[in-house]
Amino acid sequence: MWEPLAPPTHALVSASGASPHPGPDTPADALAELLVAIGRRQHEHRDRAAERLTAVLGTGLLSGELAELALYYRAKAHKDLSRTDAAADGMRQVADAGGRLAVRARRGLANLARIRGDFPTALAAVPTLDWKGRHHRVLGHIRWPHGDIDRAAAAFEAARTEAEQHDAPGERAIAQTHIALITAFADPARADDELALAHQLLAHLDQRATTLLAHVAALVRDAGTDRDVTDRATVLRTEITVAGLAWLTPLLETALAFHHAVRGAQDDLAATIDRLHEATANGDFAYYRHIAAAMGDLPQPAGPAIRWLDDEPTVRTRWRALVTARQQRLHGTQ
Repeated sequence: MWEPLAPPTHALVSASGASPHPGPDTPADALAELLVAIGRRQHEHRDRAAERLTAVLGTGLLSGELAELALYYRAKAHKDLSRTDAAADGMRQVADAGGRLAVRARRGLANLARIRGDFPTALAAVPTLDWKGRHHRVLGHIRWPHGDIDRAAAAFEAARTEAEQHDAPGERAIAQTHIALITAFADPARADDELALAHQLLAHLDQRATTLLAHVAALVRDAGTDRDVTDRATVLRTEITVAGLAWLTPLLETALAFHHAVRGAQDDLAATIDRLHEATANGDFAYYRHIAAAMGDLPQPAGPAIRWLDDEPTVRTRWRALVTARQQRLHGTQ
């Protein structure tokens, strides 16, 4: 809905303090800059989106729901950049304001709790969300890191159905891509069909992050095979970095860890876990380290404790079982 807007002729002050033109000096100018910043976020590095939104908020020309809109999308950009504390602060301000974006901000806070490995807090928020808060998708995000593939897939399927009922093509594509990702771990044959539908739904949308997520799902589907998984991952890593979607990096490395674990390539798995450790050094997505270690039947890693919904041995057993099942499937087709 934002794309038809032409950018205003002025430029806001950047983080470096330099600006060749004066910034907006009327509320209408500030609104135009806000909408352009939101629209361009799919085409620019997320850091640029956060910078533009910070600048327009700094003008003081936005008020009420427009200021909340800027706060919300800046918080989303901070989340994508793994600036979890800043993201939580923005989401909390919007949630506390109680406006139309409050339920989405509560969803953001639930997702941030999950990102920090606090799954019980994230789960407790689900009943407060409903459709506007994407309750089924939030639940799917909570279930799948536990290796609970069936319940996670069911949650994302419910999210897809609800999106269809509300005629929300973007949300439908997001839910479908997550179905493809989840099923790719357990059933690569089904994942083929799910990915085909995901790409079909994404074809007419402008969803850069979801498209990259579909590419990660394809790596999971091909894990253990000779389909250039590592080379494709290298290219994808660069694309994720260029887009400023830091949250996708730990997932990409986890997909690669699955590939190496299936192949029994212990040295490659160790190198991947080292990159995963670096990507989660701030504590965000640290649970991916536990998942990768479980895939390779390696000791539980040091670092922040994860508040799982199930006990850690159960989670480890599920992820290791997915690896051995893939090995058996590949052996059976050779």
